Amino acid sequence: MTTNDRNPGKGWRRWLAVMGPGILFASTCIGVSHLVQSTRAGAMAGFGLVWVVVAANVSKYPFFEFGSRYASATGTSLIEGYRTLGRGASWTFLALSLATCFFVAAAVGMVTAAFLDNLLGVSMWLGQPATPWVAAFLFVASTAVLTVGQFRALDRLIKVLAAILLISTVAAVTLAIARPPAPNPDTLAASLDSWQTFTPSLGFLIALMGWMPTAVDLSTWNSIWTLERIESSGYRPSLRETLREFNVGFIVSGVLALGFLTLGALLLYQTGETLPNDSAGFAAGIVSLYAKSMGAWSAPLMGLAAFSAMLGTCIAVLDGYGRSLSRAWAATRNSPPSSDHQTRALMGVALGGLAIVLLFAGSMKLLVDVATTLSFLVAPAIAWWNVKLVTAKQFPQSAKPGRFLILWAWAGLLFLSLFAVVYLIWLCAPWFA
Repeated sequence: MTTNDRNPGKGWRRWLAVMGPGILFASTCIGVSHLVQSTRAGAMAGFGLVWVVVAANVSKYPFFEFGSRYASATGTSLIEGYRTLGRGASWTFLALSLATCFFVAAAVGMVTAAFLDNLLGVSMWLGQPATPWVAAFLFVASTAVLTVGQFRALDRLIKVLAAILLISTVAAVTLAIARPPAPNPDTLAASLDSWQTFTPSLGFLIALMGWMPTAVDLSTWNSIWTLERIESSGYRPSLRETLREFNVGFIVSGVLALGFLTLGALLLYQTGETLPNDSAGFAAGIVSLYAKSMGAWSAPLMGLAAFSAMLGTCIAVLDGYGRSLSRAWAATRNSPPSSDHQTRALMGVALGGLAIVLLFAGSMKLLVDVATTLSFLVAPAIAWWNVKLVTAKQFPQSAKPGRFLILWAWAGLLFLSLFAVVYLIWLCAPWFA
C-alpha cells in the first residue's frame, strides 16, 4: 500500500488519520515556554507582558506554518529544502542545530526532572538535591522509548498527555478567574496598570520570546513529523487538511500560553508570592497554582499532569533533534537520511544534554534563559530560509502562501531580526563602555 492508496473515509475517521503533527507541536510548546516562562511572566508583571506573548506567537506563526506547508507540497522536509538553497545553508543549519540542541535538551530535561522530583519527593527522601540525577534517568528512559517505539509510540503517548494538561489547565484558569484570591493591597494597584509600571529587562524579554510558542528552528520538526504521520497512517492528506490540523495545535498552544500567564498573574503577582529558585521548589510552586485554584485535592493530580506534559515535551525534543540532526548531516553529504545516524544523533543529544544539566545543577532558571535566548538568536536565519523555500520558483504554485501571509512573514522576520540586533548591542555595550 502506498500513502495515496488508503482512504480513511470522512468526518472523524479522516481527522484521526491526519491528526498528530499539530498535537506534537502543541505538546512541545506547552513545556518550558508555557509552564515556566509564561508563568514567570505573569508572576513578575501581572498582565503587563501579555503583549510579548501575543507578539511572539503572531510573529513566528508563518514560519511554523511553512514547515507543514512545505512537507505537504513537496513530500520532503525543510531540511532537504535547505539543501536546495546551497550546501552552505545545510552546513549552517547543522552548525546552528549543534550550537543549540544540547542546551535545549538540557533545559527541557531539567524542568521535566524537577516535576518528577516534586511528584515523587526524591530530593526530600534523599535529603539533598537530586534533580540532575532524576534527569539522567529520564534521558535514558526517553531514549529507550524512542529507540524501541519510534514514531508510533511518540504519536500515541503525546495525544494522551496533551489532553490531560489541556483540560486541567483550562479548568484551573476558569476557576482562578471566577474565584480569584484576595489580592495583596501592596501589589493590586501595580497589577492594574503593570504595563505602565513594570520595566522588564531586555534579557528576560528575549528569553520569554525565544520559546514562545517554541523555537523557530523547530519548524523543521514540524515538516518531519508531517512526513512521519503520512508514512505511519498510510494516508496523504491534502494541503488544506494538513494546515488545518497544524492550526488547531498552534491555537491550542497560544491559548494555553495566556492561560499560564493568567495563573501567574492572579495567583502569584496579585498576592505578592514568588516562585522558589531551586528546581524542585519551582515545580512545587507551579503545581500549587492548581491547588489554589481547584483545591488541595488537585495537587497530586496536577503534579502528575504537569510532569506528563513535560515528559511529552522531553520525548518530543529528543525525537525531533535525533531526526533533524541525522537529516541535516545527510543533507550536507547530499545523501538519504540513515536510521543508524538518527539513533546516534538521539543518543548524542541525550548525553550532551545530560552534561549540560550537570553543569547547571541548581540553576534551572539560568539554564532555561540561556537555552531560550540561544534559540531566539538563531531564529532569523531559519525564518529567512523558510520564506525563501515557499516563495521559490520550483515550489508548487498551487501550494504557495498568499500575499497576506508572505507580508506577515516579512513583518515577523523584521520583528525577530530587530530584537536580536538590539539584544546583541545591549549585551555587548558594557565591553565598550
